[in-house]
Amino acid sequence: MGHDHDHDHDHAHSLLPPEPALRVRAIETLLVEKGLVDRGAIDEIIDQFSNRIGPQNGARVVARAWTDPAYRQRLLDDATAAILELGFSGLQGEHMVAVENTDTRHNVVVCTLCSCYPWPVLGVPPVWYKSSEYRARVVRDPRGVLAEFDLTLTDDVEVRVWDSTSEVRYLVIPRRPADTDGMTEDELADLVTRDSMIGTGLASSPADA
Repeated sequence: MGHDHDHDHDHAHSLLPPEPALRVRAIETLLVEKGLVDRGAIDEIIDQFSNRIGPQNGARVVARAWTDPAYRQRLLDDATAAILELGFSGLQGEHMVAVENTDTRHNVVVCTLCSCYPWPVLGVPPVWYKSSEYRARVVRDPRGVLAEFDLTLTDDVEVRVWDSTSEVRYLVIPRRPADTDGMTEDELADLVTRDSMIGTGLASSPADA
């Protein structure tokens, strides 16, 4: 889609480096020099999203549920408290609900109004999750949407769609892959994908990891 720009706007853009990373760094430098932001705060935010917030957190939750039946039950009874046991909490994750995939039921999560998403355990939502097409179609035709993610379910598997809101966010506990009985919790966590915790995918098999 084209955009009309006035001369001053174009001129401001021409002063910034063309590469996105360089442009971001230039903007950051200007904001720091003007005293509008603190560089230490920016570094903290970057570290938070790069190393401490992301699907690796949710993967640890799922792996613990796969290996510890008592923890799995606590997760299903009170996901917010159970997730906090592993040290994960924060904005966008205050009220969590865990739903479990089984041989006869598959769960998939959407936010039909906007893009509510459990950041503490899944990180930043993918672009497709926020798209109006996904938000509308997965409610009307969940099997069709899942097929587009290369996930085809048999007719005997019930598909349940859960609508996240500003009050409640969902985490799918995917089915544990076959042939993983001897694997450690850390090894199992490596099999848990972001999409499997949204419900648009499955956990990886050991052969694919």
